[in-house]
Amino acid sequence: MSEQLWLFPTQSRAVPSLPAKAATALAQARGVSFFDLPCRSVLNRCESERMPFEWTINPYRGCEFGCTYCYARYSHEYLGMEDWLDFQNKIFVKREAPSRLARELRRVRLDEEAIAIGTVTDPYQPAERDYRITRRILEVLATARGLRLSITTKSTLVARDLDLLQAIASCGRLTINVSLITLNRRIARILEPRAPTPEKRLATIRTLAGAGLRVGVFAMPVLPGLTDSPRALEALVSRSAEAGASHFAAQVLFLRGSARRGFLMTLERNFPALAGRYRRIYGESAYAARFIRDELAARVAELKVKYGLASAGNRSGRTERPPAESSTPSLRWEGSEGTGPGIEARSPSSPPSAP
Repeated sequence: MSEQLWLFPTQSRAVPSLPAKAATALAQARGVSFFDLPCRSVLNRCESERMPFEWTINPYRGCEFGCTYCYARYSHEYLGMEDWLDFQNKIFVKREAPSRLARELRRVRLDEEAIAIGTVTDPYQPAERDYRITRRILEVLATARGLRLSITTKSTLVARDLDLLQAIASCGRLTINVSLITLNRRIARILEPRAPTPEKRLATIRTLAGAGLRVGVFAMPVLPGLTDSPRALEALVSRSAEAGASHFAAQVLFLRGSARRGFLMTLERNFPALAGRYRRIYGESAYAARFIRDELAARVAELKVKYGLASAGNRSGRTERPPAESSTPSLRWEGSEGTGPGIEARSPSSPPSAP
């Protein structure tokens, strides 16, 4: 299955403002527009064997959080939008999604196949406060039994739906992944300008774990020279465990297309000493060099063992052995080209600067 794509914004209907908590009104004051996106299907089949799920659900297209590195920015190009900022300033709302999902569940056999919510855009971005598409989707899913469901978000708003999340978990398997790439508020504000602070996300993990839900951390992406220092990674893993996370996953930055253009502009403005190196390392490939990825994997594996965290796909809850002969090598980008002792050496509680 694939969702219906409307190629030009003029073919979408403007979503009227809702008399709610002014989330969309505040966004509109910042220049964000909202459009209705009709869809033929809500459950979209994932064909990649590399993914740990068979179906995806994305209640929105575009994301107001505006993460500069987000790989999904390319998806707006299918809507005829080439501007890098369109992804965060033109949000498409699938208001028909909950009713269509109810019909699909009556005719689609899931047979223990996993569903992932939030694989392209955040299902709990600010617009959700008013439009409540994600909550209504969860209301539909709560009527099914035996679901394997995962939700990935940066937002504290996920805690609003504790009642539905607990209901789904009680008759199926539910995993919540909180995206958290750094404890440093300054870096977070520059790279994820409208997302909740790291401390608020840790508090959300504590709330979800305290409610008996399985919640973990996705440190995706890890940014060479910015968030990859041994001190920063260990602090992130240890604080995640302290907050009640059951699992942890990390991945080096994947950078392509429109995300690459905007991310490199962000580096030029805020971390100019690193911009040239990123241009070289990602000049011919969306992936970082193999040695960077391998060293990160080795380091994170050791940290998960140390702090008792499982991998995201490990439902047994058992910790893992690190790769043989791993000695926590130092990633060769740290503190290079004028970054001094490492950007992450600042206190995680340092105040944010303007993006």
